[in-house]
Amino acid sequence: MLPVASPRVFHDARGLPAEGAGHVVVIGNFDGVHRGHREVVARAAADASRRSDRLAVLTFEPHPASVLGRGAPPPRLTRLSRKVELLGACGVSLVVAQRFDEAFAALSPQEFVDEILVCGLGARLVVVGHDFRFGAKRAGDLETLRALGRERGFDVDVQEVVGDAGGAFSSSRVRAALAAGDLDEARNVLGRPHAIEGGVVTGDRRGRTLGFPTANLAHVVEALPANGVYAIAVDAAHGERPEFDALAVGVANVGVRPTLGGDPAPRVEAHLFDLPAAAQDLYGRTLRVHWLARLRGERRFDGLDALKAQIALDAADARAATQAIARPAHGGWF
Repeated sequence: MLPVASPRVFHDARGLPAEGAGHVVVIGNFDGVHRGHREVVARAAADASRRSDRLAVLTFEPHPASVLGRGAPPPRLTRLSRKVELLGACGVSLVVAQRFDEAFAALSPQEFVDEILVCGLGARLVVVGHDFRFGAKRAGDLETLRALGRERGFDVDVQEVVGDAGGAFSSSRVRAALAAGDLDEARNVLGRPHAIEGGVVTGDRRGRTLGFPTANLAHVVEALPANGVYAIAVDAAHGERPEFDALAVGVANVGVRPTLGGDPAPRVEAHLFDLPAAAQDLYGRTLRVHWLARLRGERRFDGLDALKAQIALDAADARAATQAIARPAHGGWF
């Protein structure tokens, strides 16, 4: 991925600098920043250009369900930093990841419009989905927004549904594909391979004894694909900075390792091919793993020798699956 300007990020629209007002505002979760999201942003960008306005995305952190007690939110496809990066690649210059807490949830529809959209963002056009609800107890709907827009001086546009023969592009469609291990479908909807991020931590070093040392990832918040073995491409972060560079391709296992006694929850272990000497020590580094191809499902083997032989076959399959991938000149793999 070529380097792009990083959007400015704020966590409360009420704290924007005065010169930040005057926007076409697109409201949504944007989890995954999939093909449908990017089409909506492209149309909004065209509207902003015609109006000589700026383009802003308004999203919410954390997921409202986690604050409102409506059950656990669905697993994320992208953490906030990745979401901002992908929106920046779409040309968005301002992202408001509005802090969603009980006080914010208590705002009436009128207060939401006045404090966030009008005073905060200076909205001139607000772009939402057909089922958009807002304000305390979801009291505001599309007609409420349009009526308030007429009073406050902004227009409202409803996003058109974008999809293909398989249906509308949606985050839930990607999650379903990942749960089924269908990376092709996930990539079709996202427009790129699904990726996760995690920090490399010390494992039980069992991979080294089998001849295939692995990087064990912790603190992964993104949805994992179904348990199994995958061909992958991996980026590494620049220390504390958010930028990533392509590191290597490899093979990864997602699962509970039944041959080794089993784990209480799936873990991610990645064996990377042809690492340069300077990159051999990955402990403490943040990696981004792009899931390229599913090689097989997870299964139990009769002993370590059988497991080792299968890992060698998996590594060969992963090398073949990644052979045609060209290393980018700048940034991460995707």
